[in-house]
Amino acid sequence: MRILGLDYGSKTVGVAVSDPLGLTAQRVETIWRKQENKLRRTLARIEELTAEYGVEKIVVGLPKNMNNTMGERAEKSLEFKEMLEKRTGIPVVMWDERLTTAAAERTLMEAGVRREHRKEHLDSIAAVFILQGYLDSLK
Repeated sequence: MRILGLDYGSKTVGVAVSDPLGLTAQRVETIWRKQENKLRRTLARIEELTAEYGVEKIVVGLPKNMNNTMGERAEKSLEFKEMLEKRTGIPVVMWDERLTTAAAERTLMEAGVRREHRKEHLDSIAAVFILQGYLDSLK
């Protein structure tokens, strides 16, 4: 069973997918959009990816505040979850994503990726961290 991991942001969605056994997460791509509320193409691309990979579950990062409260970004992520479930018919799980972007940034720095190229990879690497955290919790 493959699981899709998503790092939902205001202008991008980082995408990762699990291997068929559900053990490891791999980076797929970053979906870019011009405006935050223009999600039609983003949802269509996610739908294409779920079909391509045979996805049976989607994990979306939930950006809680460090004190465990839910802010505006978390509310938008929950709305995105509802849209995904309606559009794909696939169950969506929310996963605490605190510090995943910072960990992704650190990983890219350690890998020697130049600052001007980090943004194009940052969200998909964060999606890998989100999905891998979820996969590890299932063991």
